[in-house]
Formats: sequence, structure tokens, C-alpha cells
Amino acid sequence: MTKVAQISCGTEYSGIQWMLDDIAGRVGIELVYPEMELSKVELACKELGFVAESPSLNMMMARAVSMLDDPTIKGALLLTCFRCAEGTIAKDMVRRFLHERTDIPIISYSNVEKPKEIEIFSRLEALKTMITRKALLMREKQEGITIGVDSGSSTTKVVVMRDNEIIGEGWLPTTDPVKSADDAIEAALKEAGISGKKVDAIGVTGHGRELVSEHVKADLNLEEVSVVSKGAALLSKRHKGDATVIDIGGMNNKLILMRDGIANTFNLGGICGGSSGRFLEVASHRLDVDISKLGQLAMKSKVKKGEGEFELQSYCMVFGIQSLVVALASGVKREDVAAAACRSVAEQVYENQIQEMEIRPPVIFVGGVSLVEGVKREFEDMLGVEIIVPPYSQHAGAVGIATLVSGV
Repeated sequence: MTKVAQISCGTEYSGIQWMLDDIAGRVGIELVYPEMELSKVELACKELGFVAESPSLNMMMARAVSMLDDPTIKGALLLTCFRCAEGTIAKDMVRRFLHERTDIPIISYSNVEKPKEIEIFSRLEALKTMITRKALLMREKQEGITIGVDSGSSTTKVVVMRDNEIIGEGWLPTTDPVKSADDAIEAALKEAGISGKKVDAIGVTGHGRELVSEHVKADLNLEEVSVVSKGAALLSKRHKGDATVIDIGGMNNKLILMRDGIANTFNLGGICGGSSGRFLEVASHRLDVDISKLGQLAMKSKVKKGEGEFELQSYCMVFGIQSLVVALASGVKREDVAAAACRSVAEQVYENQIQEMEIRPPVIFVGGVSLVEGVKREFEDMLGVEIIVPPYSQHAGAVGIATLVSGV
């Protein structure tokens, strides 16, 4: 069992501690609660440079300081309530403090009233990978001939790589995960001009990875966070120093801070499909434009920020589309509505994920939505930094797992 410190404002956390402990045990993690003396709470707050109104949050910060005295702790889970403004500040202060003094991986989670087991499982599973597979994650080059399969919620991506180059790719909608994987692998091998018998190894990641991995008899099956960050580092040639990865897929999002090509903290997902690629697909349909052309249409908008630009009235996927339809019926130009849809996605990612973590340039944008130029432009306007969209950005997960499996 790998020891991970739970740094939260209470050891019995909002009635879900049993779920946290159960899921942690299943992925091989033992959650521990750093011991602390009440007399040292004030000193800990001074060391972090922040004193909260809530005594529980001050105790949370003291636990983080006391954690440094236990070398057996290999990771940290930072946990506060969703939409607790002061908790968000305290959590960010703790994360920065630990990053300055340790190299342990850290994950953040904002608890909601009815947390989903899969959300907690995916975070803890990724944390376990970051702790226990670090030697593998240090790999910077793909060797031999390998196949990487990213069985995503909306699309299945496959790459065939040979000696650090992509020689074949397949990209199909995910209907039946196994059939979509088979068809995408066949397409990638055909483009590469090789037979499956020449493949040295195959790796699988993504939502459907358990099913697909068993079907293709994969040599490596890994969660997405570690894999996507490795693919982003490889595609952008950013293996050294700090970087930030934004991955927006069909149904969920990842914000990953990485150092030397390895994720060391992250948060996942928005609270609504309105921040996903699926929202942009629906918006494209209503605008009568292919999703591949939506970004180009948005780039034609000449309305400047704060000068009468059209805004969707809700981040909710359903009400956002309703607002879009009303705007079109009111005579708002299609390009202005397309720009508003791209802006809505970027703003929701910013407010629900980026604001909880600092951005470490360079910023690397991957996932299917990275191909929508309008979203890239909105992120650049919000963050004030250049956004890097590397070649094959939509295949970051497949490239990452194809690279890692060559080291198995």
C-alpha cells in the first residue's frame, strides 16, 4: 500500500470518508492523516502566509506542514468543499507550499453533495500511477514499433509509431468500444503500411481501456492523466522544466501541471457538459457547420471583447444551446455565435479548473477541442500567454501510451 496524506478540513469528511477509504484501498493507497499539535496551528499559518476565518482550514494547513516530517508519505490528496471560496484559497496555498518543498505528486478534489465514485477513482488511480510508475513515466522517446489506443468517450484514437515517429493513425467515433478500436487499429496499420505481426507492443488508455485492453491483449493499460501529459510533452518537445497541459475531450477535461514531462498535480472535469467538445458538436449542428470548421467560423468574428459581443446566457449545455438558438433567430451573426460558443467553453474551464491552480508556461493544448481555433484564441485572451497546439494534438493520449508501452 502506498501512503498518501489526506489534507482536508476534517478527517471524517462530509460523510464520504468511507467512500474515499474504500476506493483508495482498491487502487492500493492508504490514506493517512498527518499528526499535528494544536499549539502549532498559528505557526503553520504564518509559514504558509495565510490565516483563514475557518479554524478547520487553519488546521488543514497545519497538517500540510506536519506532513513534511513523515518521509513515508508519497503523495497528497487536497480536499475541500465545492464552491467554498476560502477553502479554494487554502487548498491552493497548501499545494504551492508542498510543491516548493517536496517533489511528491498532488491531486485536488472539491467535494460535492453526491460525489461520483468514478470521479474519485480516476483521481486516486492517476495519483497511484504518478507515485509508483515514475521510472516508466520518465521515458522521452518511443522505440521499436508500437500501437497506442485511446478509447475515448466520444472518439477512439489510434497511432502506430516507429522509432519516435507517427507512421499511421486512425480516428473514429466511439460506438462499440471494441469494434471502434479494431476499426481504428486497422486504419492506422493500413496507413502505416505494416501488418499487425510486426508490432512489438500495444498500449491502451481512455474510458474504455479495461474492455479494449482485454480484447487486444494489451501490454500496458494506464489511466489518462499520466498518459496525456506524456503525449503532450512528446508532441511539443517539452521534456524539461515546468509546463501546463489543457486537455478538452468529448466529455471531460483535464488541467495538468507537469515537471520534466511528468504530471505532478492535476484536476479533472467541469461540472457540466457545457465545457466539453460535445457542447461544441451540438453548437456546430445548430450553426449548420461541420465541427472541423467551427473554429474557423469563430475566427471571422470581429466583435471585440466588451464591445457588444454576444454571450451565451448559461454554462449549462442545454440552456446554452437554447440561448444560441434565440440569438440566431434574433439576427446575431453566425460567426459571433460561434465565437460565443468557443468563449463559453474556455470561460467554464477557466472558472472551474484554471482558477484553482496557477498556470506554468508554456501552456500546451491537446485533445479534440484543441483543433477548434476559436477556443485556442479565447484561452490566449484570458491567460495572456501563447497557447501551443502541437502537431497531432488530438492524439496526445494515443501517442503517450504508444511511447510508454515501448518501455515495458
